[in-house]
Amino acid sequence: MADPAVGEQSPTPFTRRPAFHLLLLLLTALSVFSVYLFVWGGGVEGDLSDRAWGSAFFTFSVLLILGAHEMGHYLMARAHGVDATLPYFIPIPLGFGTLGAVIRLKGRVPTRNALVDIGAAGPLCGLLVAVPLLAVGITLSSPIEVPESVRHFPPQMSLWHYAELLGQWARHTFRDGPPLPAEADSAFIFGDNLLGLALVRLLHGRLAEGTDLAAHPVLVAGWFGMLVTMLNLLPVGQLDGGHLTHAWFDEKAVRLGRAVAGALLPLALFCSASWLVWFFLVTRVVRFGHPSVTAPEEPLTFGRKVVCVACFVATVLTFMPVPLDVG
Repeated sequence: MADPAVGEQSPTPFTRRPAFHLLLLLLTALSVFSVYLFVWGGGVEGDLSDRAWGSAFFTFSVLLILGAHEMGHYLMARAHGVDATLPYFIPIPLGFGTLGAVIRLKGRVPTRNALVDIGAAGPLCGLLVAVPLLAVGITLSSPIEVPESVRHFPPQMSLWHYAELLGQWARHTFRDGPPLPAEADSAFIFGDNLLGLALVRLLHGRLAEGTDLAAHPVLVAGWFGMLVTMLNLLPVGQLDGGHLTHAWFDEKAVRLGRAVAGALLPLALFCSASWLVWFFLVTRVVRFGHPSVTAPEEPLTFGRKVVCVACFVATVLTFMPVPLDVG
């Protein structure tokens, strides 16, 4: 996504150093590969060689999706005469090994139409790579039998479920309540969205009752691309979706962003506690404001409104109320 530092005129020490961007890319590749190999087991059954190949497929696919997303922003920014840095990839030895990537816009965006072009280019380019990879990953994944109790409501990673566990622990500890339930073997369940479900139905047909796909690493990478797209398209502040709503609705977009941020709290309660982290990020880091364009009087063209609608449809198709769960 585009970095919030829009309008900064003086370059940072690293802005014009391609070697630094390359170093971050290599460190991110190493981080993603290592985390997926040692934490996620390479995503495949087999010996170390098989797991290493699985991690390599995942790493290449993830970096390809993130790179396409950020280069979409970069190329469209340069096409509109807005100075921009190359992508900064962000390694972190947690989760899936990366926090994604960002570019920094070093000048003001000239018009609303340019803002739509720059904001939409990232997620659309990312989807152009992620969707084919998701289809390949689904094709490479085989159906397996899963326990009937694999799905829970509320999900096990929701705040509601954590509160239930806390209550069970308190009753057991302070009131001599029933013993705590024994921990059962569990596996991660990657969240569904409408686009993924449609591709599974198209490529595998209707899955038999009691079965699910054993996710191939390329499928997990495609899922990760859907997750990145979904989060960036939320219409808040200077996220990609926020660029679009500010271009179309101007100051009214702030109220829309606050409403979307507020909706993240019930999602955290009933779907996944991870939404609480995203609530903190959008309210304390991203925030709701947006720099104005230099020529706000130029109206948004019909074609750009079509692009905005297409991105909002993509938000719905990629939305995952429960991004990740265990069962």
